[in-house]
Amino acid sequence: MDDHHNDREQRRIRKWRRMIGAGGSDWKHYVRRKPHVVKRRIRKGIPDCLRGLVWQLISGSRDLLLMHPGVYEQLVIYETSASELEIIRDISRTFPSHVFYQQRHGPGQRSLYNVLKAYSVYDRDVGYVQGMGFLAGLLLLYMSEEDAFWLLVALLKGAIHEPMEGLYQPGLPLVQEYLCQFEQLVKEYLPKLGEHFSEEMVNPSMYASQWFITVFSYSFPFPLALRIWDVFLYEGVKVVFQVGLALLRFCHDDLIKLPFEKLIHALKNFPEDAMNPDTLLPLAFSIKVSKRLKEFKREYEKRRQRSLPQAASPSNSSISPSANLAHLE
Repeated sequence: MDDHHNDREQRRIRKWRRMIGAGGSDWKHYVRRKPHVVKRRIRKGIPDCLRGLVWQLISGSRDLLLMHPGVYEQLVIYETSASELEIIRDISRTFPSHVFYQQRHGPGQRSLYNVLKAYSVYDRDVGYVQGMGFLAGLLLLYMSEEDAFWLLVALLKGAIHEPMEGLYQPGLPLVQEYLCQFEQLVKEYLPKLGEHFSEEMVNPSMYASQWFITVFSYSFPFPLALRIWDVFLYEGVKVVFQVGLALLRFCHDDLIKLPFEKLIHALKNFPEDAMNPDTLLPLAFSIKVSKRLKEFKREYEKRRQRSLPQAASPSNSSISPSANLAHLE
């Protein structure tokens, strides 16, 4: 069985290598010619040995790096950041069980510090917020510091997809928007569960914030998180909504029976069989959300325009920036 699996894996890697070309030279040409093949292969999972390179190609970060030689080094060596102490404090809380980050002041923690510090200087408006450590930490397992830094920039500044910096700006505006859209999707796609959530007064900010803030890299098993990231970097944030809905659908019949306390616990501790990428992801991809997300986004923006004077008052926001840290404890 192992030999057979091994042969299949080797064939898959060879296919991928042909698709990418040496150092990524054929990638853009292939994507233009056969986008449907690329999408299908990415959804099946990028081979682990090529993941770092492919992530840089599909996120647009490789191009950013080539356009800005020497910038990362400058940020790490010569600049100081207002967030340095905060970053140091949080580093040991980022993937504490992963061997790469366990050693205090070890190479993993040092690289993570450098990337987060560099970003906080590069984008002083966002600076540093705790959830960013999980993004950078995941990237560093597959690429160098400089590559991880530019991928973080590509995501937050929107090299290919919508910018994600709103996940980390004061008041977490993008988290608010995503949670609002997610709540509507639940009501529409899983009406019974949506009703049960309403009766138990459970809203997505109680369980789904960190799904969006860390794109499932916090507290989800690595094999699943990596497969989600493969698709997320290529197709954008819609996969976070799809996976969230798939989890709820998978556990629907259990969740619908639970009272508030047990419900919150279950939504933060999904059973092991729900976390199997080969079961969960096909279910997620079968849930079509793009069109509804666009519609909900327009409605959300209209509502915000109407209520802007009140929205400015902090008491009105359902998540305060400090609550951001609370979900990640």
